[in-house]
Amino acid sequence: MTKEQILQALSNVEEPDLGKDLVTLNMVKDIEIDGNKVKFTVVLTTPACPLKDLIRSACVNAIHMLVNKEAEVEVVMTANVSSKRNGNGALPGVKNIIVVASGKGGVGKSTVAANLALALGLDGAKVGLMDADIYGPSVPIMFGARGERPMMVSVDGKGMIEPMEKFGIKFMSIGLLIEEREAVVWRGPMASSALRQFVTDVHWGELDYLVIDMPPGTGDIHLTLVQTVPITGAVIVTTPQDVALADAKKGMAMFMGKQINVPILGLVENMAYFTPAELPENKYYIFGKDGGRRLAEEMDVPFLGQIPLVQSIREGGDYGTPIMASEDKVSRKAFLDIAGATARSIAMRNANIAPTKIVDIVV
Repeated sequence: MTKEQILQALSNVEEPDLGKDLVTLNMVKDIEIDGNKVKFTVVLTTPACPLKDLIRSACVNAIHMLVNKEAEVEVVMTANVSSKRNGNGALPGVKNIIVVASGKGGVGKSTVAANLALALGLDGAKVGLMDADIYGPSVPIMFGARGERPMMVSVDGKGMIEPMEKFGIKFMSIGLLIEEREAVVWRGPMASSALRQFVTDVHWGELDYLVIDMPPGTGDIHLTLVQTVPITGAVIVTTPQDVALADAKKGMAMFMGKQINVPILGLVENMAYFTPAELPENKYYIFGKDGGRRLAEEMDVPFLGQIPLVQSIREGGDYGTPIMASEDKVSRKAFLDIAGATARSIAMRNANIAPTKIVDIVV
């Protein structure tokens, strides 16, 4: 066996999302051949790639069919998260900025944002979570950080806020800077200024993904963010009923508008159905059935998945341990699937779409 034969065989293995073979995409590294043994590394576009087992099997089959059917093949899977950012401007060390948004409140957007961030970080990606819901911050409660305060650090002679870290990810919220009982009674410009500080005065460092939990609606905070940093894409959260879907459609329309032009990575349907613990095979569609899936089809955006209405998910947020940081495998699976679908959507977006530009003027 030779390296040339191995590369020729692997040129027949296609990356399913990107539509090109592994060799053309320069994803095959460090080929080692020792007699009947061959070892090489496949560099994925994200650690959360849900197709890694499929790609591994395809590589082994290609070697057996096209090079040596008796070969002992070892495929090492690693990842280098793709990015369309050039490292200039604000947040230079962040490869991808993902906003989690909704048209209305109460659809579980913060729960999705927190658990999505944790799920993306499970396989080794560096992840941060920014709570941009200035008026209703919930991340300190969900991460069990009530009453805690972040530290200040000096970065190149400038004083910056060091984000807190728990469950393997960094996080920052206005709720970490004020007393829990205080209300944030600010006009729009003050809230927008606070958001800009979260971008410019927090030491986020090197991150593969920064997940931003947005406030509900389509207001000042959203416009300030797209005017401050280039957004990789938006994840929209809704519940199945028509009143939530109508507002989710407006949220998508804002990001898809000509002036803002932020790609929609996909739509998540939260509280899709209720499954009682004593009847795990039963599904009760309390808020309607498949409303989010139909909206995704109507708007021609990816449908990332459904999250059931489960008591353990609610308890995890209330008690300071999100479900992705627990041992509840059943409830975790929904978020793992959604994180995998989101990571795929980001990789495809970075491969096929030009970088998002900072919005200069919004009328």
